[in-house]
Amino acid sequence: MRFDVITIFPKIFDSYFSESIIKRAQKKNLITIKAHDLRRWTTDKHHKVDDSPYGGGAGMVFKVDPILKAVEAIAKGGKLKQKIIILSAKGKQFNQKLAYDWAKKYDQIILISGRYEGIDERVKTILRAEEISVGPYVLTDGDVAAMIIVSAISRLVHGVIKLESLQEESHWNLLLKKEKDTEAGSGLEYPHYTRPEVLNYKGKKYRVPKILLSGHQKNIAEWRKKHSK
Repeated sequence: MRFDVITIFPKIFDSYFSESIIKRAQKKNLITIKAHDLRRWTTDKHHKVDDSPYGGGAGMVFKVDPILKAVEAIAKGGKLKQKIIILSAKGKQFNQKLAYDWAKKYDQIILISGRYEGIDERVKTILRAEEISVGPYVLTDGDVAAMIIVSAISRLVHGVIKLESLQEESHWNLLLKKEKDTEAGSGLEYPHYTRPEVLNYKGKKYRVPKILLSGHQKNIAEWRKKHSK
């Protein structure tokens, strides 16, 4: 799986993508992640990527031409099965089902990270891109949203995470059973505990539920299902 992020601050991604599971997945060549500086595809001496909006209003809007040139260069003639995404607060909300579907269907995901007031609408029209939001709120940029999407999809790529770990997640079980997802697409998740068995904190004891210590897998599975959200 290849991820290409178009942004004006590519160094933002260096730290996050260079740690832990995602770092190991890249070393194993299971995934490839590239952050591209949009200013590379500008033609003026100031490398200007935005301009004032038609009709007036506050803020600036990303121009069409640099983005189209960037995508054309990154897509490399459409040799891979590609998905082009514009990160936008007005887009469709991202969820686990989308992550699962995209991990199965595509070889390359191109993420266009916006800032300021947004991106010229013609980018979406010309590229037939899909606008995606990561939640019912507005971020200062699309860079964090891009990280979320890369993280969610990467872990579903074969070999990145042990299959057993995925199978224990209720998100995974919902998808496999093709059960109807929640409106937000978040699926279910149950409470997790680890050592110590009894935690003493400020004079109060917090215990791990006894059922989880029983070793009775059927009862544990029923408990987890009952306490899922």
